Amino acid sequence: MSALPNPSRSPEQILRRLEWTVLRRLDGLLHGDYRTVFRGFGLDLADLREYQYHDDVRHIDWNVTARLQTPYVREYHEDRELAAWFLADLSRSVDFGSGQVRKRSVAVDFVALLARVLTRRGNRVGLMSYGDRVEAVIPPRTGRRHVLHLMSKMLAPPAALKGAGKPTDLRELLVTAHEVVKRRSLVFVVSDFISVPGWQDPLARLAQRHEVIAIRLYDPLEMELPDLGLVLMQDSETGEQIYVDTHDRGFRKRFAAAAAQREAQLREALRNAAVDALELATEDDLADAVMRFADLRKRRGNLAQGGRLPTHLESRHVVPVA
Repeated sequence: MSALPNPSRSPEQILRRLEWTVLRRLDGLLHGDYRTVFRGFGLDLADLREYQYHDDVRHIDWNVTARLQTPYVREYHEDRELAAWFLADLSRSVDFGSGQVRKRSVAVDFVALLARVLTRRGNRVGLMSYGDRVEAVIPPRTGRRHVLHLMSKMLAPPAALKGAGKPTDLRELLVTAHEVVKRRSLVFVVSDFISVPGWQDPLARLAQRHEVIAIRLYDPLEMELPDLGLVLMQDSETGEQIYVDTHDRGFRKRFAAAAAQREAQLREALRNAAVDALELATEDDLADAVMRFADLRKRRGNLAQGGRLPTHLESRHVVPVA
C-alpha cells in the first residue's frame, strides 16, 4: 500500500509499482480467471427453454409462458466487454491516516489496480471525482495511458479544497452519476462515506440501473481511540477543532460505541440499496483485499440458490447483499 502522498511520486511510478507487485500476485492467485468477478453487461437473446428450479424468475418470458401454458425463460449470450466507472470521493476526510498511509493513497492504489486489471482485457474505465462538488467527469476509455490520466486527476488536490471546507454531500456525486452514466455499467463508489445524510436513496436508484459496488475506506483510529492523553482533534471537513482527553476511559468507550453505531447504520444502508461492499483499511494488504472481494463475488451463485456465505466471509471486511 502506498505511503503518505509524496509530490515526487508520479502516477507512472505508482502504477509501475502496482504492476510489478500487486498485479502480478493477483494474476497468480486468480489464475487469470477474472470473468466471474467482472462480467460484461451487453446481453443478446440466444434461446428459449422451459423453466427449471433455481432459474432467475426475472428471465421468464411471460408472453411465451401464457401462450404455451408452461413457464419459459430466456437465455442470453453475454457481451464480454465491460464499462466501469469509479466514483471517487476525494473530500478532505480521505486525507486522514493515523499511520504512514492515508485513505486517499488507498483510493488511488485501488482505482489504479482495478482500472489496469480491466483495461488489460480491453474493457473501458471512467472516473467521476468529488471534492466538495463534482470536480471532473472523465468518460470511459481503455489503455494504460488512460489509467495514468485517471490517477493524475485523483492525485491533484481539487482547487475547491484550498479554501474553507464544507461537509461532504455524497448525494451530489451519486445523482450526477445517475444522470451521466446511461449505459448499464459496473460502478465502484470509492469513499469513506463520511457525508451528510441523504445519499442512501440516490445510491439505491443507481443500483437499480447498474451493478454498484461500494469501496468503503477507513482508518483503524476512526473505530477506536488509544490512550494518548490530551489531544487536539480537527474536523477534516469543516476545520473545527476541539481538545479531548483520550485518557478518559469513559470517553473512549463512548467514542467506540458511536463508531459501532455508525458502522451498523452504514452496513444497513448498503444492504437496503442492494449494494455489495468491500471495506478497505489503511493497514490492509491490497491484494488480499481484492481476493476477499473476488471470493465473495464467486459465491454469489451460492446465495442465489439459497446457500450461505462461508464463515470467513461474514467478517467486517465484506458486506454482502442479504
